[in-house]
Amino acid sequence: MAFLGKMKQSFGNFFSFFGDSWGELKKVRWPNRKEIVSYTIIVLATVVFVTAYFWILDIGISSLVELVI
Repeated sequence: MAFLGKMKQSFGNFFSFFGDSWGELKKVRWPNRKEIVSYTIIVLATVVFVTAYFWILDIGISSLVELVI
């Protein structure tokens, strides 16, 4: 009997979790199209900048290693 009680409690918690999650998602303020476009541009620009930085750093370190060898 205790086993069935624990199973009922476990499934109750499981479904309660999804119900609570759905309730929290309803409270979220979702960004509009203009905000999404600006955030996407910022992310892409940051990725390009970081990629260029590490590419230049890699070329510099490779040149130093070539001079040593």
